[in-house]
Amino acid sequence: MRVVYLDNNATTRVADKAREAMLPYLIDLYGNPSSMHTFGGQIHRKIETAREHAAALINAEPGEIIFTSCGTESDNTAVMNALTSRPEKRHIITSRVEHPAVLNFCKTMARRGYRVTFLPVDKLGRLNLDELKAAMTDDTGIVSIMYANNESGVIFPIEEIAAIVKSKGALFHTDAVQAAGKIPIDIKKIPADMMSISGHKMHAPKGVAALYVKKTARFSPYIIGGHQERGRRAGTENVASIIAFGEACKLAKNHTGPESTSVKDLRDRLEQGLLRTCPQSRVNGDTEDRLPNTANISFEYVEGEAILLRLNEFNICASSGSACTSGSLEPSHVLRAMGVPFTAIHGSVRFSLSRYTTDDDIDLVLKKMPEIIKDLRELSPYGREFKEANH
Repeated sequence: MRVVYLDNNATTRVADKAREAMLPYLIDLYGNPSSMHTFGGQIHRKIETAREHAAALINAEPGEIIFTSCGTESDNTAVMNALTSRPEKRHIITSRVEHPAVLNFCKTMARRGYRVTFLPVDKLGRLNLDELKAAMTDDTGIVSIMYANNESGVIFPIEEIAAIVKSKGALFHTDAVQAAGKIPIDIKKIPADMMSISGHKMHAPKGVAALYVKKTARFSPYIIGGHQERGRRAGTENVASIIAFGEACKLAKNHTGPESTSVKDLRDRLEQGLLRTCPQSRVNGDTEDRLPNTANISFEYVEGEAILLRLNEFNICASSGSACTSGSLEPSHVLRAMGVPFTAIHGSVRFSLSRYTTDDDIDLVLKKMPEIIKDLRELSPYGREFKEANH
């Protein structure tokens, strides 16, 4: 049975061209790019080409791109860099809906004596920029706000946020892991000091990512050792994956516009169909400023985990939230921050599409989901509440 994969915010299929680009560097071209000989030197040049493609995706300069192992490393590096390069600043600002890579790192810093402000969001998952302005102080060293939320798909007004932060003299980092490759990003229009992007969210392999660091920003390495990445990130390069990442960035740069439209059309058809055929369902998050591939839907009076297990019987892959917290029985911290009611928060499912999603995929979900929800509600201890709510 074919797999209907609608969990692309967790990870994506590696693009054919990205896979083909990396294979030679797993077999024949295995030299160390730091070597003096030609065999290794040619690989170094390929890494630099990949750096150019990664930079072009966000309209940065190649020298502003540092390759890392994952989005988590990029996020941790960005926040720690701000704190170590300006040690007199002891205040961090972030949001309550950040990915755990930022949220938990900031909580760790709070335990180490830093003061951290976690900005709330409204019922649509949006930030109040007046609250950001009010939170800023002379002691604020770094503000880290995600470009787009990985669970709701809500896009934050990053240009405005960055302008506020810079006007107050603090450093600004944005986790753009979910946004890069899905919507156009022009770093030259955003006064950000640092930005994180990740390969496996845009059809490159897992284990490779990048951190943009503005060329005028001070930088203190997080991983210390050799001279790799111009002394900014030590460790032998993940050559094959970096090259595949560069190819994936090139593909995303060329196809972001058309793909966003086609993926959005499929997402909207899925969303509208489910809302129509599954009573007591609701979309979580702003439906206007949202990633084109993401739909977070709550089905009231039913457990999300049970929905996912039933979908899995038909080889349909979705998620109840972030892949980094999927092992937790606690409701999504993002939906809690948005004030999603108890009857809905446990029944939330995130569908995230990609360029490989087809009409047939959507048809199958629309066919199976109504019967799944109906069956689960009849079995649910909350089934009686559902029936009473609908009479």
